Amino acid sequence: MRIAEVYRNKRLAGRLTEDDQRNYTFVYDDEYFADTNAPAISLTLPKTSKTYTSDILFPFFFNMLSEGVNKKLQSRTLRIDEKDHFGLLMATAGTDTIGAITIKKVAE
Repeated sequence: MRIAEVYRNKRLAGRLTEDDQRNYTFVYDDEYFADTNAPAISLTLPKTSKTYTSDILFPFFFNMLSEGVNKKLQSRTLRIDEKDHFGLLMATAGTDTIGAITIKKVAE
């Protein structure tokens, strides 16, 4: 199982998890959810106390990944399989992202 924290403007917004069968969950952090001024991280992931589940990486997070030549270069440089979308997300979306969302790997 791999876990990543999802930040919006450097504030913990929730947790994204990939289990061993490549099923994904996203849940908002309790404190973030309770803050009525804190917006949802995405239109496709509205703020709710429920846990979102998917058998593919949620499109919102998948769209944060590089494509084409950049993806190939990142995969080779980081030694991560191009098909390991969760691994690439944790390795590349921690600092220099477009927008307010960053992803940080939770130490195992």
